[in-house]
Amino acid sequence: MAITTRVPLGSAATVNVMARVLVTGMSGAGKTTILDELRRRGHLTVDTDYDRWDLPDGTWDEHRMDRMLARHPDVTVSGTVENQARFYDRFEHVVLLSAPLEVLFERVSTRTNNPYGKTVEQRAEIASYVQPVEPLLRRGATLELDGQSPVSELADAIDRLVTGTS
Repeated sequence: MAITTRVPLGSAATVNVMARVLVTGMSGAGKTTILDELRRRGHLTVDTDYDRWDLPDGTWDEHRMDRMLARHPDVTVSGTVENQARFYDRFEHVVLLSAPLEVLFERVSTRTNNPYGKTVEQRAEIASYVQPVEPLLRRGATLELDGQSPVSELADAIDRLVTGTS
């Protein structure tokens, strides 16, 4: 996205370009934690693990997602679903949050905001998804962040993407 601004000689200008960001990654990578921090900082966020964004087949409700993205040029969305690639062109940035499998297991087994990952069967399901799914997410990502980094640093990085600041 290119912006051309005419600024009178001798003056300074600050141009804030708001952007839509998708944060994706495996269960336990830290997506919800980062969105919570961004929301605390005043950003508009949508965590698609909540509020019925998923249809019974586990895909996003495409009409609802279309409407939300059309209304909000500065939203940060998190989620990992089969049809998310259909929306990549609507996001200026697709951020993959990754972490080793052992970290994912530790996080999903101890988190209190989402029951998924508590059982041995669910953790086996997560393990079975990492090898085939994470490379697909990586191919669609414009940026990969290490989910083991401090939450404040991860939120800072995404904040810069949303606001267009460096």
